[in-house]
Amino acid sequence: MRLLYNLTLQTIRVLYRWAGWFSQKARTFNKGRTNQEKRLKLSFPLPAGSQLVWFHCASLGEFEQGRPVIEELRRQYPQIKILLTFFSPSGYEIRKDYDKADYVFYLPWDSQQHARWFAQVVKPQLAIFVKYEYWYHYSLELKRNNIPLLSISAIFRKDQIFFRRYGGFFCGILKNFDHFFVQNTASAALLNSIGIQNVTVAGDTRVDRVNQIVKQGDDIEVAAEFAHGKPVMVVGSAWPEDMEVLFPLINSRREGYRFIIAPHEITESFLVNIESSLSGRVVRYSRTTPQEAREADVLIIDVIGILSRLYRYGKFAFIGGGFRQGLHNILEAACYGIPVFFGNRAYQKFDEAVQLIKLKGAFAVGNYAELQQQFDDLLKHPESYQRAADITRLYVEQNLGATGKIVSYCNQILKR
Repeated sequence: MRLLYNLTLQTIRVLYRWAGWFSQKARTFNKGRTNQEKRLKLSFPLPAGSQLVWFHCASLGEFEQGRPVIEELRRQYPQIKILLTFFSPSGYEIRKDYDKADYVFYLPWDSQQHARWFAQVVKPQLAIFVKYEYWYHYSLELKRNNIPLLSISAIFRKDQIFFRRYGGFFCGILKNFDHFFVQNTASAALLNSIGIQNVTVAGDTRVDRVNQIVKQGDDIEVAAEFAHGKPVMVVGSAWPEDMEVLFPLINSRREGYRFIIAPHEITESFLVNIESSLSGRVVRYSRTTPQEAREADVLIIDVIGILSRLYRYGKFAFIGGGFRQGLHNILEAACYGIPVFFGNRAYQKFDEAVQLIKLKGAFAVGNYAELQQQFDDLLKHPESYQRAADITRLYVEQNLGATGKIVSYCNQILKR
């Protein structure tokens, strides 16, 4: 199995190089790893007596889960060094200048050579992998060198390979970890079922992060003028599949609703497609003024970095990605206490989505007819709307505190 694992990674590396001829994302991925080892070696080893904590995140979403822990450790231990690594360019390219980390790099491919160098030269006092990251060679070398390795905001499902009859090799990777901080009791039970007891049900650190955003976020003048006391639905991280379901609802102008649309990928072709598919007055964020936005029906967000603050202007939210491979962050909207809609094909991996559907604070829809029915039902029954809004807000309040539990455990290691 180890040989198969290594061969699979080598094959993926070759495929990425080949894909670089056709895909901008793959080209960015390959370019970012050019001279990566040389740049790492210029930074390490650290001077004697230095302490370093290594955080690894697959992409930007996992970074947002790790971020509250990074920033709390930075606050408590201003003298320590922090290394942040990413696997995906969507994380690295956006956060390569993150000021709370001393070093930001792509993670070198998982190999015995890279892992051994990391353990023996980088020498972290503590390694923290966020959510889904389980690398064989890195986890094994950290264990061999007695470097504590934690998994935070982890979530497991019974259909994963770790819990299959033939998953012994991958189960062994999990056993290299010193402790798991999982999002829910179901994940803890699954780990227990394969003999892993070093588990704490801490919840999802994203809840702490989005709650922090709500408290610190400033007003956005254009969006504030656009809303101006009118009912608004905020569409966050929308893909074309999401917009096909939303176009009829937006064009119907139910109850005088206005719509803020933030595409997941800001490409000119997608922006033009949205504009051409909508009736009414449509403006782009970067090209409008607060006065002009006040008279518009639809505001398209063609910049990045402000979505989490836009939900404050919404009475409803529709979160994209549910019709593709993975739902985007619904907690950012839930923090503001508003009902949430999303596609019904790819939300099951997200515990907050599953729980909020059960509680009737969120609604998964398969097409426009289902969206129309759910939306109109909440419009016609104010008590149902208020109950859904209260549920989302209460869910966030009851799930705060994961960061404190993780940092408390880290303190035991860093103060030794």
